Amino acid sequence: MSVEKRLNELGLVIPETNKPVAAYVPGIKAGEFIYVSGQLPIKEGKVLYQGKLGRDLSTEEGQAAAQLAAINCLAVIKSCIGDWENLLQIVKINGYIQSENNFYDQALVLNGASNLLEKIFDEKGKHARAAVGVNSLPLNSACEVEMIAMVK
Repeated sequence: MSVEKRLNELGLVIPETNKPVAAYVPGIKAGEFIYVSGQLPIKEGKVLYQGKLGRDLSTEEGQAAAQLAAINCLAVIKSCIGDWENLLQIVKINGYIQSENNFYDQALVLNGASNLLEKIFDEKGKHARAAVGVNSLPLNSACEVEMIAMVK
């Protein structure tokens, strides 16, 4: 099944790449890899999930935030490769989860991104990853996700 068909079945639209919020580029293609800068859970220019997990947001809200950040990573990849057929593998994601001191479910939060990637890309969506709790993030975002993809 094609990636576009899976996206349609999941009711997902890959948006245009968000404008950077600081001095960086959204992604760089280097050889057979695309390195995607950290993406926030932004939709239509607005951070949809703000605050700390374990205080302001539930694990489920964090998963939705991670999913949206991953969709924004995919927007960057799509802008670099044009056609999903050029994607060979999602290699790695790093998730930074803004967390209250006693919150320990960062891995569960990042599952929002990981599970989505596997639903969209099957085996090509399975990846290595790190889920890291942090004290704060830009724009008070609940999470930030960065991604590395291998392409043709």
